[in-house]
Formats: sequence, structure tokens, C-alpha cells
Amino acid sequence: MVLPIVTDPHQFDSIFRFAVHVNETYAEGPCPRLISLASIHPLSDNYKDQLQQIRNEGFKGIKLHPNYQGLHFDDIHYMRIIDRASELGLCVLTHAGYDPYTPDEEFCSPDMALHVLDEVAPPRLILAHMGSNEHYEEAEQKLCGKPVYLDTAYSIMHMQEEQFVRMVHLHGADHILFGTDAPWTSQKECAERLNSFTGLSHAEKELILSGNAQVLLGI
Repeated sequence: MVLPIVTDPHQFDSIFRFAVHVNETYAEGPCPRLISLASIHPLSDNYKDQLQQIRNEGFKGIKLHPNYQGLHFDDIHYMRIIDRASELGLCVLTHAGYDPYTPDEEFCSPDMALHVLDEVAPPRLILAHMGSNEHYEEAEQKLCGKPVYLDTAYSIMHMQEEQFVRMVHLHGADHILFGTDAPWTSQKECAERLNSFTGLSHAEKELILSGNAQVLLGI
């Protein structure tokens, strides 16, 4: 999964073309080797038209990054995008938790995510990094069991196995998605680490590694 980010409203067209090129290049076979999401900036003046364009092109969803885009995740500009994207059947994947780009400010905390869930109730919202990068205890306390997907990107190599397994069981393996955040972590090593966890069943690992994504992305 390729996850580009629009960091300025004027970048939409170039990022869109890049994402289309990825999907067209790797579209062969029943399961493409690469799938790119699109991206949109929260301050776009024509976000509805852009989201419709994204949907018309057949994208599965959009990627947001509040830290790089400069707004808190529960800002009204994000909420209206998430609401419209949900109406169009698009997944919404966002960075969540700490990011070294903004070390002194968190732009998508568990509380912000809960605010969005309460206000918008998006059915296909994915919070990266197990809900809150490097703040896993808070994510476990506030997000586990909520109607949201969590992905394992980066986090799986930095969490204690005991906590990771506990969060999977509290949240439900059917709402956990495998991710790596390459190149910051190795895809091979992340897969090997997940498969090494003795506290997860084979069925749970299969859901996390592929089954949930197949359902969510219609593969």
C-alpha cells in the first residue's frame, strides 16, 4: 500500500497523477502488487469535487497526515472531508500519535480521534501506529473496542509483545491491519515479528496480515 501525502492544497493534482500512475502500473492480476491511496489537503476549497474525482478514479481511500498538513485531526476541515469520504465509500487512513516532525505537539491524539468518531462516525477510519504512535497505553485505554481500525505500522517493532497481543484481543483481530511504515521499518522483519507472537492464533494473524485488508479494500 502506497500512502502519498498532499502537504499543500496546490499539490493535489500532482499527487493524484502519481497515485493513478501507481495503480495503473501495478493493476495486473486479481491482486495488484501495489495499491496507492489518494490524498487531499484539509484546506482545499473544492474538497467535495476532489473526493468525487478520487472516487471516480476507483481509489479505495485517502491518506491524511495532520502533522504534515498543519491541523488537528478533529478540526472541522478534517471532519467534513472524512464525512464526505465516508459517504462515497472511501477508507480514511491517518497518522496518529507522535511524529518527530512536530515533537512538541500531537495533531492526532486518541481524544481527537474519539471526537471524530462521535461527530462523524466514519465506518472505514484507520488510525495508524496502533492508534497513537509511542503512546500505546493511552491508545489501549481509550481506543480499544471503539469502531475504528488500527494498523501496526512502525509500532509492531517498538511495542512489547504482551501489550500488542493484549490490544489485539481487546480491540478484536478483525479491526487490526498489518502495516510497516517502510522504509522506517522492514516489511520482512515486521511480518516475521507478527508471526512470532505466540499469544495470537493462526486465524488472528491471517486476519491481520491479509483478511481484513481484503474485506476493507474489496480485493
